[in-house]
Amino acid sequence: MIQGYCEPEFSGVERVLHKQVRSGGGAAVCIYHRGRKVVDLWAGVRDTEGRPWLSDTLSMSFSTTKGVVATALHVLADRGLCRYDDPVARYWPEFGQAGKSGITLRHILSHRAGLPQLRPLLDRTDRILDWDYMVRALERAKPRLRPGGDSAYHALTYGWLAGEIVQRVSGQKLIDVIRQEIGEPLGIEDLHIGTDDPAVKARVAALDAPAPGGAALSAPLMSRGLARGLRWLTRGVARLPIDPLLMQDALIPGEDAELMFGPRILEAPVPAANGLFTARSLGRMYAALSEGGALDGVRLFSKATLRSASEIQIRRPDRVLMIPMHWRLGYHSAFTTAGRISSAFGHFGYGGSGAWADPKRRLAFAMVNNRGGGTPFGDLRIAQLGAAALHGARIVRGRSAGREAPPLPARAGFIAPVR
Repeated sequence: MIQGYCEPEFSGVERVLHKQVRSGGGAAVCIYHRGRKVVDLWAGVRDTEGRPWLSDTLSMSFSTTKGVVATALHVLADRGLCRYDDPVARYWPEFGQAGKSGITLRHILSHRAGLPQLRPLLDRTDRILDWDYMVRALERAKPRLRPGGDSAYHALTYGWLAGEIVQRVSGQKLIDVIRQEIGEPLGIEDLHIGTDDPAVKARVAALDAPAPGGAALSAPLMSRGLARGLRWLTRGVARLPIDPLLMQDALIPGEDAELMFGPRILEAPVPAANGLFTARSLGRMYAALSEGGALDGVRLFSKATLRSASEIQIRRPDRVLMIPMHWRLGYHSAFTTAGRISSAFGHFGYGGSGAWADPKRRLAFAMVNNRGGGTPFGDLRIAQLGAAALHGARIVRGRSAGREAPPLPARAGFIAPVR
């Protein structure tokens, strides 16, 4: 049973969520429009024992975490504490060795630092739970690709790179910066990156891990429309050097796949992957971005900083993901089954979680769930819900202009960008 609140214009979101949770698992969706929360829904079960998803259930949201870390860095940049085109070594001197002296904050945030490889840095998989080890390993690492060239998704290394910059610039722990500069001002309680708090752990939904031997990072994108869209998105792949080893080194930390789905992953911050969020917490943060950087009288950063953060840095296909992600500074384009939203940006995660902001429509969307599978950056479920959110905003706009919007299509395409 679906619980929560949904304004009538966004009832399509409720219908899509209901259909999705019938197949198992649990999920929550939160949407803000024109600065107001218009959808706050949750449904399904949080574990294999069938306990219901509650209003405060948290989900480990994988790469969705990257957008929260990026937002913290933008807050610091807005205050003049760092600049996007400064070398990382200006704030983190040890990083400048091994041919990395010219790598800038902009390169890190747009996945063009040339350091996507994780596996070669590890002697065992659980090293990802040791922040200091990972920082030292990245200091010694040589770029795998030319810094400032093609993007190559830093699926896990991004977290320690961007997170350590936040810590060096602020002089505080990353999670403290997120809490003090984003959570507390906006009244958000649940923006965690790992946790040692038993009360928080008790609210975390159990992840539905992929079956042993399954293709955990394969792309079972289930609709013909979505498949056609991916073919369109990947037209430029043939012009890229395809390197399966690079993909593996970037996306899969090691042979201990269970680490990413068991309780140990919560023991320490893994800032590209183990964010613990409610849809409500993500929705409110991205609502501030959809409103020009401020919400309810609280400004995270200026409109000028928002424009810089959301400006597309590269349009070519990514060397790891093999499709154009249209990387911004810490965010990528928002994809839906109604198309790519050219004015929206955010970050999706493995398993289907994700969040985005669309300043043009003053629309913010967030979804979390506990289902494994999909791609490293979301799947059909978040794309369907995003399309329903767009349709709701279209209804509101139409009624404001004295006209009715058409009904929500049963199956939308995934090719043309939504302008």
